[in-house]
This record gives sequence, C-alpha cells and structure tokens, in this order.
Amino acid sequence: KPTYKGNKKQIIKAVEAIKKAKKPLLYIGGGAVLANASDLIRKMVEKTKIPAVETLMARGVMGADNPQLLGMLGMHGNYASNMAMSETDLVISLGARFDDRVTGKLSEFAKYADIIHIDIDPANIAKLVDVDYPIVGDVKQVLEEMLSLLDDVNPDRYQAWREILKRYDELHPQSYIDSDEVIKPQWAIERIGELIGKDAIITSDVGQHQMWAAQHYPFDRPRQWINSGGLGTMGFGFPAALGAKKAYPDKTVINITGDGSILMNMQELVTAAEYDIPVINVILNNHFLGMVRQWQTFFYEKRYSETDLSFQPNWKALAEACGGIGYDVTTKEEFDAALGDAIKQNKVCFMNVAVNRFENVLPMVPAGGALFNMMLPSPELADSALEEKKKGTK
Repeated sequence: KPTYKGNKKQIIKAVEAIKKAKKPLLYIGGGAVLANASDLIRKMVEKTKIPAVETLMARGVMGADNPQLLGMLGMHGNYASNMAMSETDLVISLGARFDDRVTGKLSEFAKYADIIHIDIDPANIAKLVDVDYPIVGDVKQVLEEMLSLLDDVNPDRYQAWREILKRYDELHPQSYIDSDEVIKPQWAIERIGELIGKDAIITSDVGQHQMWAAQHYPFDRPRQWINSGGLGTMGFGFPAALGAKKAYPDKTVINITGDGSILMNMQELVTAAEYDIPVINVILNNHFLGMVRQWQTFFYEKRYSETDLSFQPNWKALAEACGGIGYDVTTKEEFDAALGDAIKQNKVCFMNVAVNRFENVLPMVPAGGALFNMMLPSPELADSALEEKKKGTK
C-alpha cells in the first residue's frame, strides 16, 4: 500500500528551505496530474509567487495564462524554463521523475540547487539525481501540509528572481517565423486553440507535431492533454481520442498527429465510423518522419534515410471510404473552413494539412547536452529548406 501522507519533519524542513531560498522553482510532473493536485499547486503559486515549469506530461496543471508559468522545460522546452532550471537554488519537484529529456546532461542539471523531491513512489526518489529533501507521499496531501506552513512567506523575496526570468523570456520567447505562403505547424496548433476555445481535449501521437502541440497549444487544465509521454508510441493519439470522446461525448476531441504516426493506426477510422465516435484528426503533413528527419539534418550531415514519406494515400478519400469525412488543406483560409465544418458535421474526420516540409522543432537541447546549451530559433535552423534550396536539394 502506498504512503499518501508525507513525513511531517521532512515537510517542515522543506518549507524552511523554501523560505530561505532566493531562486526557488516549481518543477511540475505528470504525478501532479495523477494526484489531482492542480488546484493546490495554483494556490501555492498564488501565495508565494514562485515561478513554475511543467514537463510534457504536466501541461495544463498551471493553466496557460498563469503569470508564474514559464512553460515547458527540457529537450524542447523554452529558453526561460531551461535557464530557470539551470540557475535555480531550490528545485521543488512535484510528481516528476527527472527523465533524460528533462535533465539533459545530469552533471549540469540544477547544478546550484538543493532539491525537494515529492513522489508517491519511493523508487523514484533520488533515482537519477541527488535529493536533499526526500518526501514520499501523495503530491496533493503533501502540498496541503506545506500550504499550512507557508502563510508567512513574503512573495517579494523572489521578485529579483522573477525579473531575471522575465528578461530571459523577453530575450528568447517561445516563437516561430510565420508565413503567408505556407501553413506553419505552430500556427495550425495555435489556431486550433483560438477556434475551439479552452474546453477541448487534445491527444497526440509522437514526433514533431507532439512537441509543437506541447509548446504552442494553450492548455488550461490537467487531463486536457493526452499523449504517450516516455513510451513514445506512434499511433497512440487516434485510439486515445476515441476513448476520450466516449468518456466525454459533449467535448470536442482533436488528435494532433503527423503523416507518419497516423499510418500506424489509421484503420481505427472503421472503428470510429462503426461506433459513431466523431473525433477530428488534424494531420500535420510534411511528407516526412519529421523528428527523425530533424535529427538527420542536425546531427547526421543530412543523410536522409528511410524518413521520406512522399508516397501517401489519398487521406480525404480514405476517410470517406471508411465512413468519415476528409479535407485537404493547403491555406490558412481552408484550415479555418475545414475545422469549422468538421465540428459542425460531427463525424470522424481526417484534416490533411500541408505544412512547411522542413520546419524544425526549436528550441532543442542536443542529446547529452546541458539545458543551457539550447539550439535557438533562427531562420536557418527553424526551416532547413532554406539551406536545402541553396544546395538544390528537394
């Protein structure tokens, strides 16, 4: 039987560390979602004004509009989040597991920080990093204890820290270079958020589209975002969307996927049509296994092997053949019209969206690199086609 209630003495020590810290940082993981701790985390942040970062699995815990949320951290985290983790003097880990996609080079991870690690699974405590304040327990129950001891914390204590992080965010915000000539995948994801509001459920597969969704969709609550996380399961998004729609039939459910991932489970079209499960599959189609292609571009001297998906089925016809509806989208105007019609038609659908072929997911921390050594957006890095065109490569 798991331990739900944290050790009181350890909690008191952790709270004292928070009160003494000058640069504390909340590191929120998927365990906070499982513990239903979102409301308490928001209360803690409101009380203390401590900055926070979320992992891929924790998107939505803080809410996209929370002023203390820096964003996602890790391999494709934003600049402010990764710099915050690199410079913090106290990490407050809430249900996170310090996986390699978050830590980067372990010897450089939170190098100047003490670590409070709260997790219900004792096997996770100090498994990958040294921990100064281990607390085994349910995140929600431990936070309830902590909050009662934080009444005398003065948020002004951390004002200088917040100003530093604000400057980092202004220096390198989460951004991309938009285009009037081609649909950028980041634009498509932001546009979904604008058109359908904050009540939708978003699933994803694995690859570039997954990272773009995590970076650019305005997740407002926990469990709004469903993806396979560390399992890295291509094909996960479509059946996950079907399950979400059956559980919440009144909510719009959208699977953000890629042309590689959707091939893994496209037969679920028949299931969706048979059982009348109207989910929307937005296929961000770059005719590549995009994330693998990106690594081949950056780290393998552009030796593109087994990543070209130029030959594809007719997605619109395939959806219609299986009892659904399909759309081919090449412009922003067509995107808006297709998404609006898909919601109105209330049938399973494929939106085949032609996006910029060589777009890259940035920032990016190269494998084995430190979080502060990010590849940041620039015209050449963001779109490999610019260099490819110079060389005459298709």
